[in-house]
Amino acid sequence: MDIDPRQYENVAINDSDIHNIVLSYLVHNCFKDTVESFTSSTTMRQSVDHLEDMEKRKKIFHSALEGNALEAIELTGQIAPDLLEKNKDLHFDLLSLRFVELVCSRKCTEALGFAQSELTPFGKVQKHLKKLEDFIALLAYEEPEKSPMFHLLSSEYRQHVADSLNRAILAHANLPSYSALERLVQQMTVVRQCLGEECGKEGHPPFSLKDFVKS
Repeated sequence: MDIDPRQYENVAINDSDIHNIVLSYLVHNCFKDTVESFTSSTTMRQSVDHLEDMEKRKKIFHSALEGNALEAIELTGQIAPDLLEKNKDLHFDLLSLRFVELVCSRKCTEALGFAQSELTPFGKVQKHLKKLEDFIALLAYEEPEKSPMFHLLSSEYRQHVADSLNRAILAHANLPSYSALERLVQQMTVVRQCLGEECGKEGHPPFSLKDFVKS
């Protein structure tokens, strides 16, 4: 059963809780300048170490986002030396960004050599083998961006890898891999979906996060 929105007005929310949720989101996404401005305007405090770590993660995140995978790997090794050694899936995804960068630059011979030396060893694992086949198939097209695997060249794919890397670095430092805001949205979505399934027999439409945010 849907709750009357007017009842929300009777729920007290502590300003400090809201500030912490916002700060968690800003720190998670490496918005260093905004963090400094936000903390100064709300009298909150952020340690120098946290700001320095944020700046390092920001450089790594943007390196991956821009497709500069080798730099992202090098910088990751400096702050989390054993992370990629333990997380083979993430290491493969980062190396795949380098392969894609070479393909997009039409350096097909260099891309093939890179795949043979750096990506092929991952082919021993089935889930990596399927992705490896898709990446290698890009070389068969004069215009790989028009191939069935075009999504591997997209900014969305780089964003996915960059986000995964950022979360892995946070988890490696024993910090939450998702911001408080993301966890709240995840929890709210699950609760509303469960409530929607219980009330589904009464004809209520299925829960839509997009529609909920707009309401």
